[in-house]
Amino acid sequence: MSTSSSKAGKSKSAEPEAVELDLSDVEPRVGQPVGGGQLWEPCSASDIRRWVMAMDYPNPLHWDQEFARESRYGGIVAPQSIAVALDYGHGAAPACVGRIPGSHLIFGGEEWWFYGCPVRPGDKLFQERRFHDYKVAPTNFAGPTMFQRGDTTHRNQHGALVALERSTSIRYLAAEANKRGMYENQLGELKRWTEAELDEVGRLRTEWLISNRLGVSPHFDEVKVGDTLPRRVIGPHSIASFTTEYRAFLFNIWGTFHWVTPEGVDDPWVYQDPGWTEGFAFDEEGARIDPRLRDGLYVGPSRGHIDQDKAGKVGMARAYGYGATMGGWCTDYLAYWAGIDGLVRHIKSDFRLPAFEGDVTYFDAEVVGKEPQSSWGVPLVQVKLQLTNQDGGVLVKSTAEVELPL
Repeated sequence: MSTSSSKAGKSKSAEPEAVELDLSDVEPRVGQPVGGGQLWEPCSASDIRRWVMAMDYPNPLHWDQEFARESRYGGIVAPQSIAVALDYGHGAAPACVGRIPGSHLIFGGEEWWFYGCPVRPGDKLFQERRFHDYKVAPTNFAGPTMFQRGDTTHRNQHGALVALERSTSIRYLAAEANKRGMYENQLGELKRWTEAELDEVGRLRTEWLISNRLGVSPHFDEVKVGDTLPRRVIGPHSIASFTTEYRAFLFNIWGTFHWVTPEGVDDPWVYQDPGWTEGFAFDEEGARIDPRLRDGLYVGPSRGHIDQDKAGKVGMARAYGYGATMGGWCTDYLAYWAGIDGLVRHIKSDFRLPAFEGDVTYFDAEVVGKEPQSSWGVPLVQVKLQLTNQDGGVLVKSTAEVELPL
């Protein structure tokens, strides 16, 4: 549907009818371990390169073999954000549990804890998942909306703890969001960037890239509260960039995963239907013959990301980016500043607004605290990070704790 025709078909003054989410299949599953997908093959150097290319993260440590060999790692190593790319459903699986008929899902936020175990080519991550909790609250976007949280533990093939993630999904009735048309009423025309504007975006991107291309870590004593980090920019976002991002999540490649279930769980929520609204479900049986039938760029719940008509059917108005991508952007941005000897230990990101097609995303961050002796046993600095678009709309607000060398 076009933006203009959609606006014409909606009445701003009409009171929305009362609607309810059917949570009868959700409540019994709270606190339960759940199953999901497991990648067949280990992570390769090309998987790492594909991921940083999709994240527009040109840190040479993750793609330039000659540079990486001279580092303390002795070769290419994955960015901290890679864990989400090596997980079926990019963390959403334990936060999308229970069938809600006529529903859709967008990502609402992530919280990560990292344990200093890098992922290298040849490593394989294994996930344990659990549905943590949920709450329902009214929203202007879709009326009654469920905020569901799930936990994922990532360990490597040696059993070493790599990361913990707590994800938040936002589940709502697609028809109600479509009827309310919140984003269609807020979004203007697709931004058309002038050559001068694009030159400025390119200048900012290059300045940020040069700011720490060698990976030099600021020392804890050198950093002061109130210091600002170099500004970063990504975009303009496009169907091409959204498609590149989608293909970098390895579970989206044909035949890369198989289903696993936790031991001793009678109903582990594997290979089940979350109740996607009509036209957004996979054809799991048909995909055994034709894998395109569960390829999210063509069918399934993700198709609205690259198809404006489908985006309109789930209340999004225009093609839009992935929540898990925004989470990866935030971690990568802070890790780039922290350098080769630094580490993002903890980051909590709340997603406020999608990255819509045609928009540009700006990163601005400030050091807000220092902790010489932290519970991690290392010195940490606290950083606040905000992502905004060209109109000042806030996409993400993050708080993070970053380890720096003394």
